[in-house]
Order: sequence, then structure tokens, then C-alpha cells
Amino acid sequence: MSPLDFLNSRLSVPSRQLGEPAPSVQQLEQLLAAAVRAPDHGKLTPARLLLIRGEARGKLGAALAAIHHRIEPNAPEAAFAKDRERYTFAPLIVCVVARIDEDHPKIPAQEQILSAGCVAYNLLLGAQALGYGAQWLTGWAAYDRDAAGLLGLAANERVIGFVHIGTVLKPAVEGPRPVLTDIVSELKL
Repeated sequence: MSPLDFLNSRLSVPSRQLGEPAPSVQQLEQLLAAAVRAPDHGKLTPARLLLIRGEARGKLGAALAAIHHRIEPNAPEAAFAKDRERYTFAPLIVCVVARIDEDHPKIPAQEQILSAGCVAYNLLLGAQALGYGAQWLTGWAAYDRDAAGLLGLAANERVIGFVHIGTVLKPAVEGPRPVLTDIVSELKL
């Protein structure tokens, strides 16, 4: 077995294919502690985690559908239904929030955002290591200020992603992977 087999087997399980049970309290604590061990230039801790579970999932979907309806009242009903259902499949959604200090004298905002992104990726890897499935999603709500207000985000915060976690009900299908020769080159000075 290669030490890289775990990374080579990583794949996202669509949130619609995730169900109960979610990680136990102990597993969740271990998962979150491992996830925040991400690269963090300057030790700023530029990410925080918002757990969405139980009835909050459906309430979030309904509130987001209402925001969407205000923004785009003539959108098809199917779009609003998708908003309402989006958070009801996986029993646990971890919203990864980046806390950005735009004026930091040493650490560029991009590094802070990337650090928070690593936390989201660690959640994917950690969920799989614990035997669960996970999918990192964004959607319009990750970029909307009204949705940010609904989630309790400060002006300097933004959603990096919603990581849906649960028991795999239907295995994910392996998708195409990049061919290394198409994406790898060598610097020649």
C-alpha cells in the first residue's frame, strides 16, 4: 500500500447521497480539531466553523429561498425548491467562514482565504478518514451579503464553503482526473 493511497482515493460524495448518522460528538470534536490544523501564516486563525444540523438545516433553506425570491422574484419555482432542500440531505453541514484582515501589515488577504480553504479541505479528508462521505459546496448563498447576515457573518467574513457530511447512502462515482502532462510544467530560466 502506498502512503498516498488515501489521497488518491479521495472523492466527494454528492450531498444528496449522504444521510444519517452524522459523526458522533466525539468524532465531530476530533474532526474539527484536525481540520483546523491548516497552514496559517502569522497564526491569525483566519477561519471559524459554523455547525448547521437538526432543524436549522431546513430553516436555513427556507430563509435562503426567501432571500432568493426577493432578489429574483421571477426565477422558476424549481430554483426556490432547490434552495429549500439544499441543506436537508446530509445530517451535518459545516460552514467554513474566512475572517479576513484586509489591512494586515504582513499577511495578504489571499493567504488568509487559502488557509480557510485548507480547513474546508481538511474537513473533506477527515470525514473520509472517519468513514463518512462529504462534499464541499458553495452556491449563490456563499457570496450573498443578505445570506451572510442570516449566517451571522461580520463585514470582514465570507463563506468559503458549506461542507456537507454524513453516512454514504450511495457510493460516489469516480470522475475524470487531470492528466499530469497537461497541467505540469517546469520552470526554465
